[in-house]
Amino acid sequence: MTEPSAHTPALPGGLRVAAVIPCYNEALAIGKVVADFRALLPEAEIHVFDNNSTDDTAGVATAAGAHVTHVALRGKGNVARRMFADVEADIYVMVDGDATYDLSNVRQMVDMLIAGNLDMVVGTRVEDPQEGETYRRGHRFGNRLLTGSVAWLFGGGFTDMLSGYRVFSRRYAKSFPALAKGFEIETELTVHALELRMPYAEMPCRYLARPEGSESKLSTYRDGWRIMRTITRLFISERPLDFFSLVATALFLLSLVLVEPLVLTYLETGLVPRLPTAVLVTGIMLSAMLSLVCGVVLNTVTVGRQEAKRLRYLVIPGVLATVLALRQGTDLGASSRDGRRP
Repeated sequence: MTEPSAHTPALPGGLRVAAVIPCYNEALAIGKVVADFRALLPEAEIHVFDNNSTDDTAGVATAAGAHVTHVALRGKGNVARRMFADVEADIYVMVDGDATYDLSNVRQMVDMLIAGNLDMVVGTRVEDPQEGETYRRGHRFGNRLLTGSVAWLFGGGFTDMLSGYRVFSRRYAKSFPALAKGFEIETELTVHALELRMPYAEMPCRYLARPEGSESKLSTYRDGWRIMRTITRLFISERPLDFFSLVATALFLLSLVLVEPLVLTYLETGLVPRLPTAVLVTGIMLSAMLSLVCGVVLNTVTVGRQEAKRLRYLVIPGVLATVLALRQGTDLGASSRDGRRP
């Protein structure tokens, strides 16, 4: 564990920082994670969310000095929903409880969030050669594939979309409508920032080997499939015009391919001998038109929903505004009624 420097600058006075740690059967690792936070970010309130573990995760976390909350609904997404709902802070540091993320740069990530007035900083995983192969090849390939898919569909420049080590502003945490149940929560966290065009950044962090005897809860194929389904669901819900336009284009091209011989026969003979094919082509073309109309209608709904989320986001002050208000002793108005002290 890295010891804090004696001259490490403290965070602005009055700024509340919370470390939120999702856990499931991490009794061998959670003690180290809590101890690292206490040493490297002593200002932070440490909250461990125990996801119905069958080992002594809760007991170890409590003994290490963390506040423990039990979450009965299994799945990391269900835990994240509780974390952002139950914990009140100005800055949230989320990290997995498996001790695979090196927290030595946690203060730098928090400082980056404050200095840049950002809403999210993602710790991108970098393998340490001295630790051996800590990042399984299947996971590495899947991460590149899924991160690339999100970049292609939604834009953005994320390089490690599935990282479980992130720092959030309050306005991010309190405007995030968590819907995922499991490990696909990181996909939702990423797309939420991209769709609201939030300012974000990345910072490299060492990715370490798990403690001896602990096991990963991530299944390469099962969870990879769930994440891909989540990307597809988000693409349909957040970009309906793009999705249904693609469907309409595919149906339109299919109808052209099928109708070509019918048109040639009609031009040569004046007859349409293959009536079932003609009916099929007509149905496909109507489906293409209907798909395009659905995209236009749903896009109007989506724009209204995004405007509502944006307005909710704007109600909550950013990190820099919070720092300035705390320095000046300014009443934060509506935001203090939302659980923040003035």
